[in-house]
Amino acid sequence: MAEDIGASIRRRVDYTPIHKRAPLKLPGEARVAVWTIVNVENWSPNGPMPRAVLPPPMGQPLLPDVPNWAWHEYGMRVGFWRFLETLSSRGLRASFAVNGTACEVYREACEAARDAGWDFMGHGFIQRPMHRVEDQKAAIADTVAAIRECTGRPPRGWESPGLTETDETLDLLAEAGIEYVADWVLDDQPVPLQTRAGEIVSVPYTVEINDVVISAVQQQPSDEILRRGRDQFDRLYLEGAKTPRVMAISIHPYLTGVPHRIKYLEQLYDYILGHEGVVMWTGAEILDWYRSQVPAKG
Repeated sequence: MAEDIGASIRRRVDYTPIHKRAPLKLPGEARVAVWTIVNVENWSPNGPMPRAVLPPPMGQPLLPDVPNWAWHEYGMRVGFWRFLETLSSRGLRASFAVNGTACEVYREACEAARDAGWDFMGHGFIQRPMHRVEDQKAAIADTVAAIRECTGRPPRGWESPGLTETDETLDLLAEAGIEYVADWVLDDQPVPLQTRAGEIVSVPYTVEINDVVISAVQQQPSDEILRRGRDQFDRLYLEGAKTPRVMAISIHPYLTGVPHRIKYLEQLYDYILGHEGVVMWTGAEILDWYRSQVPAKG
């Protein structure tokens, strides 16, 4: 069974080395398209936390988990608004990966993201791996409906909680009208993925310039997002002289939105914006650019 699933996953995407593809062109001969993903999730204090900053006393999980829930909740009460100011003051818009239930729980934040012109992406209905969702089709539909109710339009993109997918997830997303996904962290350019409902595009996402990995998993110093992000950009900018690259910056309000990290995100943006030949886009804008150059088959 494992081999069959692996073969099914590989059949969705052709193996084409980046140096053997037809050349792409960014506007104005730009080298790099940079997109920011702000992740907003609904954590329940009555269940195990997706992430924890404090281990449970004596190693025994205790519910409700008030300290770890509150750690996350700080991000929505304070950290998110730092993100909004950081991006808006620089004329930048984010892609907004949001749980469907968060559209109601954090209504004011979602409306602020909408009013700022951010690109809403589905991020599951609740913060739970897709493998543990009993009815993925219904959860996807509920997420799309919640975003449409908040913004007036359905999301075009999707990022699964924890980047998790089952063998059927991609098909269900395409059938629900989703046009691009961020789960397949396998390239520096968009690539088409095959589904039973036609192609869906993988827009390059990141597990490296991602504050869950940097701050929560690896527990790196507060300035790591700046140092790693600057190095990532420098290399993509160099390579982008031959063929354009896409850089993602993935952030969460409870991690990079805290006082001792936010200035390093601001410095990263200022560093990138100090270069010519860069476009600061949303996931939907990257999708539209790619489709203008590589039309869908069929």
